[in-house]
Order: sequence, then structure tokens, then C-alpha cells
Amino acid sequence: MHNTSHPVVRQAQFPFPDGRFPPDLGAVVQRTVGEGRLPALVVVHDSDGDWLIGDGVNDPNLPDASGLYCLACLVEGDASISETATLPPGFAAYRNGPGLPWTIEPFRYGDGEG
Repeated sequence: MHNTSHPVVRQAQFPFPDGRFPPDLGAVVQRTVGEGRLPALVVVHDSDGDWLIGDGVNDPNLPDASGLYCLACLVEGDASISETATLPPGFAAYRNGPGLPWTIEPFRYGDGEG
């Protein structure tokens, strides 16, 4: 999967209709996940309404480690990400591996971020 080839928006009215990610919603995604090299193990819906998806292993803050991707497009490659579309702002979903259940927890950026 590559970065989105169509316009995306940073945020959309939440909750989403039918509990599905809108087709034009973008997220900051680690390239390891966006390119299909590693599974999504962390999904964050931060308190500002932004969505972030990570591999749970590598540092997403390193230069060029993350990019803007279409969430609905990611779901096409990994349908289990759709299970997190109802995640309220300020929460994150974690799992230990593909196919395992998501665990929902409150989310806060550490060390003064966000």
C-alpha cells in the first residue's frame, strides 16, 4: 500500500456513520504498516480527533518513519483495522499480533507531546 492517491481530510465528524471509517479520512501511519511490511498493532484516536496507526515496534517519530495514508484504503489491506473505527477520541487500541483481539485503553501523549 502506498500513500493516498486521492485527497484526504484530517478529521471527520465522529461517530462515523455505520461505524466505518469515511472513505476520505486520512491518518498518520507508520510506513512499515502502510507499505504492508508489518501489521498494525496500535491504533490511536487522539483527543484532538486525529488518527495514528503504528506497528508497535519501531519509533514512529523518526524522520520519514510515518506518512499520511487513507484509513479506508488501509482497511482494504487489513480488515481488522475496521474494528477500531468506533474508538472514541482520547483512546487507543492495542493488540499483540494480527488476528488477536484489540485492547482499548485511554491514551495520552508522553513527555509533553500533544
